[in-house]
Amino acid sequence: MSEIAKLTPECIWRNFDALTQVPRPSGHVEKVQQFLLDFAKKVGVEAFQDPAGNIVMRKPATPGMENRKTVTFQAHMDMVPQKTPDSKHNFETDPIETVIKDGWVYANNTTLGSDNGMGVAAIMAIMEAKDLKHGPVEGLITRDEETGMFGANELPEGELNGDILMNLDSETWGKFVIGSAGGIDITATLGYKGVENDQEAAVKVTLKGLKGGHSGLEIHEGRANANKEMVRFVRKTIAELDARLAQWQGGNMRNAIPFKAEVVLTLPAANVPALKEMVEKQRAMIEDEFKTIESNVEMYCEDVEKPAEILPVEIQDNLVDAIYACHNGVVRFIPVKPDVVETSSNLAIINIDSTSASIKILARSSREDMKEYVASQLESCFNMAGMKVEMSGSYGGWDPNPNSEILNLLCKVYKDQTGTDAAIEVDHAGLECSVILGKYPNMDVVSLGPTLRSPHTTTERCEIATIEPFWNLVKATLEQIPVK
Repeated sequence: MSEIAKLTPECIWRNFDALTQVPRPSGHVEKVQQFLLDFAKKVGVEAFQDPAGNIVMRKPATPGMENRKTVTFQAHMDMVPQKTPDSKHNFETDPIETVIKDGWVYANNTTLGSDNGMGVAAIMAIMEAKDLKHGPVEGLITRDEETGMFGANELPEGELNGDILMNLDSETWGKFVIGSAGGIDITATLGYKGVENDQEAAVKVTLKGLKGGHSGLEIHEGRANANKEMVRFVRKTIAELDARLAQWQGGNMRNAIPFKAEVVLTLPAANVPALKEMVEKQRAMIEDEFKTIESNVEMYCEDVEKPAEILPVEIQDNLVDAIYACHNGVVRFIPVKPDVVETSSNLAIINIDSTSASIKILARSSREDMKEYVASQLESCFNMAGMKVEMSGSYGGWDPNPNSEILNLLCKVYKDQTGTDAAIEVDHAGLECSVILGKYPNMDVVSLGPTLRSPHTTTERCEIATIEPFWNLVKATLEQIPVK
């Protein structure tokens, strides 16, 4: 048991601490599924794993509250696996090491998993509690939200009993989310035959140290995208130094702004000194352009063994041009609410070698027509490079309901407890609420949570002081859930 298990409220921190000991990166959730089933058995509540791999827990009402509406608390079990370059952490086998610093809980050189581990821990606390007053409650803990909302998309109809859905995946205490953006994955691929490398030298160029971050919640902050910054450099070396592209690896999560990219270039030996000078100039330019945003830019090159093959020149030029032209960042803000992003895209992952290329982008919008527009724009961009473009994982936006009964109750309880009004907002981040509402359209839905910052990055953190008021709000709200 680590130091965080002693924090208040103990019921949430103890469960979150236990969760950090269970490996649960997206795509590898078998251990956490069993952990949750074992937990439910231990505390004596009904639980099962559904055909989609979600875990559902159910707890009957406390005596006298059987006639209340059923509340479904929802969170996702997986976490984004990001680590610092020098970390040896293995997300499939190693527990997360937590650190307390300046009122926040961090992880040691990895993502923390408070997104959405704090929501899971809260569901566990509700299920094990003997002193809560509540009507019927159930917990829905979904599989692989971070890689495509697979658990929510495959959720069987008719499985849930809830009249109310309280999603616990929001990241600012005192804010209730009543709408979110939809999204779609765009994947561009191309196969080709490599050509013999007749260049004299090879170098690997690395760009790292960028902030990265959540491609929905933090896309408006103008953080540098490692792939977009790298393509400026690559295009320049091709044009001025006769460089050729052999490899490119940038980014590793579709919903995270890439903070690192690496390329292997070949070139005449006489041009290597000029390339090394260009690397430093590019680093300085990025640092200057993003001087109020990025503070740890690293860009350097190292000599490497010459690869046997490189990309054909026409393929190389088409790919570099397409990456250069690909839109990244905010497309536009909501016209009637100009401080909220409406539509964006994130050039998330690039993998290129001498025989194939794969590029992955996540586009988001709170308008279905704008989501289709930006997806078609990106499709056109990569079609012009001769790439095959596929759309997948599309999910709709969540339309706000400002007259929501559960929203009004939460606002009342929040004001009673804090003396201030809660913020009511629409998020650009994609939430599973929209997918679940598609299957359960009569649910009354709201999203809330404690304060987290920098999810999907190695500086992800949870503010300790927000957990107790969050828990107090949940408890008091459960006592006042209306009659069905």
